[in-house]
Amino acid sequence: MDKNVAQSPLEGNGLASFDQKLAMAKRCSHEGVMAGVKAAALAAIATAIPTFASVRMLPWARANLNPTAQALIISTVAGSAYFIVADKTVLATARKNSFKGHTDTDANF
Repeated sequence: MDKNVAQSPLEGNGLASFDQKLAMAKRCSHEGVMAGVKAAALAAIATAIPTFASVRMLPWARANLNPTAQALIISTVAGSAYFIVADKTVLATARKNSFKGHTDTDANF
């Protein structure tokens, strides 16, 4: 009876299937890390310019934003951008790969 049931390519029982899943997971996470790093660098630059400009031009910012506060503002935005973009990229890649080996006829019973 088991021989008549078609198995999904993602549900293979062999060691090669496990290695393939592991390689796919590593690739997905690597893509997420690279996208997150790019987003964090862009966000840090986009945040640093107005932060430094406001400290030079605005009296309130000059009095209240010491270098530690400036660094905290910039690093918080960069960290948030990293995690948001990395998470979205990993989920999008995983979603794309989960439907990769399936056709429309596989879903019909």
